[in-house]
Amino acid sequence: MTNTQATEVDRPVDARTSRFSVRRVLSGSGGALIGLIILIVVLSIASPAFLNPRNLVNILDQVTVLGILAVGATAVILTGGIDLSVGAVLGLSTMVLGWMSHQGGLPLPIAMVGAIVVGAAAGLVNGLAITVTKLPPFIATLAMMSVARGLANMITDGQQIVGYPDWFFNLSASRYLGIFSVTIISLIVIVIVAHLILTYRKSGRSIYAIGGSAEVARLAGIRVKRVTTWVYIAAGALAAVGGIVLASRLDSSQPSAGTGYELDVIAAVVIGGASLSGGTGRIMGTVVGVLIIGVLRNGLNLLGVSPFLQQVVIGVVIAVAVMVDVLRREKA
Repeated sequence: MTNTQATEVDRPVDARTSRFSVRRVLSGSGGALIGLIILIVVLSIASPAFLNPRNLVNILDQVTVLGILAVGATAVILTGGIDLSVGAVLGLSTMVLGWMSHQGGLPLPIAMVGAIVVGAAAGLVNGLAITVTKLPPFIATLAMMSVARGLANMITDGQQIVGYPDWFFNLSASRYLGIFSVTIISLIVIVIVAHLILTYRKSGRSIYAIGGSAEVARLAGIRVKRVTTWVYIAAGALAAVGGIVLASRLDSSQPSAGTGYELDVIAAVVIGGASLSGGTGRIMGTVVGVLIIGVLRNGLNLLGVSPFLQQVVIGVVIAVAVMVDVLRREKA
């Protein structure tokens, strides 16, 4: 039995392939790195304010939540799945955070853990719905998106929760070396850990194998259902972490938080070189995709482009990225 689709898991990791090289970075990001560089150059010429240090730090702040969610979505898409619920789970988790710390009277660190548990539980439901009840990932996560958004509004009857301690707000406001906040550092740590797991751990290779062919992976001894479920649990937990980061930035919890994030998350992963059919993609490519989304939105805002037109531009970028992916796989 052979698998006609080449996947990342087919490539042995040795001293030569594990070394850093420009060619490896470009292949890992599907050429998106070149697009990011061109985009930065164009926006720098079009808007002198773009390269302002404060604006660059602002871009990093803006992509932190998106980046955290995109890390989880990368693993999901590598398995050949999709998660449309990340934005709603983010909203639910941030409302649980606010309710536990304000109405529940619990210490904020405990509320933060509770929010992550809720996000992981939502991911668990997604994973079981896909692996046990055999629902397509699109349908399972679409249902969770509706349920999570409804629960987020039910917690406070649609009202936002405001007023967190100063130390919590400072997680995203205080700067180290003039650039890095605790929330940005958290994103960097999450990216590094995810990259190491997907690149060097057996569990990471299993994820690639499932995306290449779930049946072949099962015959090879991989516990497909278990690995898939854990991938969705991780995606849900990371969505909750994104909710905590967003609450820190806004100094409030809002039931509408995360609305529309699922589209930007999927776009970032696909633009970064991941294939929606599964089995192909890298965390570093996703990071580039996240930066492209962030830089593009920031640049369009600086140029005074209408938010409605921005949606059109993002949609075109997604379509082009998917088209390039299809052409690349046909050529392969």
